[in-house]
Amino acid sequence: MANKLTGLLGIKYPILQGGMAWISDATLASAVSNAGGAGIISTGGRTTEYTREEIRRCRTLTDKPFGVNVMLMAPNKEEIVDVICAERPAFVTLGAGNPVPYFEKFHAAGVKVIPVVPNVKLARRVEQKGADAMVVEGMEAGGHIGVLTTMALMEQVLPEVNIPVVMAGGFADGRGLAAALLMGASGVQMGTRFLVAEECPVHPKVKQKLIEAIDTDTIVTGQTIGGAVRGVKNKFSEEFVALEYSHGATKEELLEKATGTNKLAAVDGDVENGMVQAGQTLLPLKKIEPVAEIIEGIMAEARATLKKAEEIEL
Repeated sequence: MANKLTGLLGIKYPILQGGMAWISDATLASAVSNAGGAGIISTGGRTTEYTREEIRRCRTLTDKPFGVNVMLMAPNKEEIVDVICAERPAFVTLGAGNPVPYFEKFHAAGVKVIPVVPNVKLARRVEQKGADAMVVEGMEAGGHIGVLTTMALMEQVLPEVNIPVVMAGGFADGRGLAAALLMGASGVQMGTRFLVAEECPVHPKVKQKLIEAIDTDTIVTGQTIGGAVRGVKNKFSEEFVALEYSHGATKEELLEKATGTNKLAAVDGDVENGMVQAGQTLLPLKKIEPVAEIIEGIMAEARATLKKAEEIEL
């Protein structure tokens, strides 16, 4: 499936794997790249040494293009950027901050730049400043989210920009990929879908909780303090929301309560007291299977959906 995105990155399929903190390592990223998509190593919460080692390890596991995600709220972001420029993966995705000041540095190192944006204003700005592509993420996504839905963003961002747009937020199967392509996107980014991959290092208890989840099982925490995060309903998230809306807790108290809970779930496997970050589309997560099978299934379904769309008469 050739288009602007696959040509830009040198990949077979227009699927990016989301950069999930504490989860997206070289093993997962290389598996996605080997299967035809574009894997991404996450640096959220990580050291420069970890970043360097994972990029180098990924190169031993795949000869295909892969990327690295930079969380621009990280206190060591400048050092992380320097490591990425030195190691030169195929591309970077940049979120949770202003990506524009880093474009020139990455481009000078030969690294393609793909910012994550939540609205039309920023989409126009990053295109004007020289982004190679962009990820436009709707509030259906897991983790930190914006205020607009994926469909609203597709209808409003896609007509306004010319560089490749990767849609994110709620994509988990081939029908979603087909819909995004028909709307004019160049591909999709999926995070939650790969949490149940065999190669994903997230704790097995997280995988099982996601497989058991139903369609209404996500919840958004932190909306009242300007840091909305979507995850699965559990003891932590429901207690957090109750405290958040009780008007008895300060922003500082809420932030302190949330600190470290992502790692508690993802790494330690405490799926009741940790924040199990996940997007809204949960029902396609039915079993643990290899990344290659996940991607081939998505692509087969996308092809069938696009073929069926050709039969529609208006």
